[in-house]
Amino acid sequence: MFKYLIRRVLVGGFVLAIVSAIVFGIFYILPADPARLACGKACTPELMDRIRTTLELDQPLPVQYGRFIKGIFVGRTYLPGSEAELNCAAPCLGYSYQTDQPVTTLLKDRLPATLSIAFGASILWLLIGLSSGIVSALRRGTMIDKFSQGVALGAASLQIYFVGLILQFIFVDKLQILPMPGYTSPFDSLSEWARQMALPWITLAFLLSAIYSRLTRAGMLEVMSEDYVRTARAKGLSARAINTKHVLRGAITPIVTVFGLDLGVLLGGAVITEYVFNIPGLGKLSTDAVANVDIPVVTGTVLFSAFFVILANLIVDLIYSALDPKVRLA
Repeated sequence: MFKYLIRRVLVGGFVLAIVSAIVFGIFYILPADPARLACGKACTPELMDRIRTTLELDQPLPVQYGRFIKGIFVGRTYLPGSEAELNCAAPCLGYSYQTDQPVTTLLKDRLPATLSIAFGASILWLLIGLSSGIVSALRRGTMIDKFSQGVALGAASLQIYFVGLILQFIFVDKLQILPMPGYTSPFDSLSEWARQMALPWITLAFLLSAIYSRLTRAGMLEVMSEDYVRTARAKGLSARAINTKHVLRGAITPIVTVFGLDLGVLLGGAVITEYVFNIPGLGKLSTDAVANVDIPVVTGTVLFSAFFVILANLIVDLIYSALDPKVRLA
């Protein structure tokens, strides 16, 4: 198990290194002026010269990339020894001249809101999706099955921005049950944090639970037709033992894969959700950076998102190895 973990970590690190090289190349190697890109829309020749000097864009490209990677692990100092010296602690993902802050500071400030959305919504959509899928599989062909899968099909056809605005109109504007979505730290007020996050949670859970419900139902029905399940029935095992120890365990692997990818993407920034509900998370930060052409922030958010996706896949691989020990030999 330990060797398998080390191997997967090394593969994840290699993928992250490739992503960092691609991201760096897009903004610093392609034929464009990196100083002009980092300067943003409101740019002056003086500011461009300052950015070019500070970010050491006059150095050879291998030197620039090496210092970029070094800053991630040990930090970086811009303009060392001068009065305008800028210190960027590890992991340093660059410096935004438009906000006059290190990119890492911006990411740390926005991360709690994104974590709140991702973990709260994921718990809801797993509970709803798995339970409805299990019931549909066990009651195949009944009205419960048809109704559940009909609702799931309808929900899977909708979009976040449509459902989110409709729910906001109903629960916030008309019924006034919930406040306007936003972000309050749970350490300041746990109840206010939950109330402000409720609408994004419900919206994501309503849409994504539909996918998990259909996956769970399809997976369980497929496993129910396997020979080892029929053998378990012939041996006289109870339906509960068969469904929990054999059917559900065999059907859970594709759900684990999809869940890992969905959670990784959300942790990297729930772009549409945060934009619709105006929540100051990583997704909102990335859209604002793109709109303002703040290239250091765009670069940092891409790498940050890639890290979470790779981390989620690593966790999925570990869960796979626990569910099916044969995976460790692959």
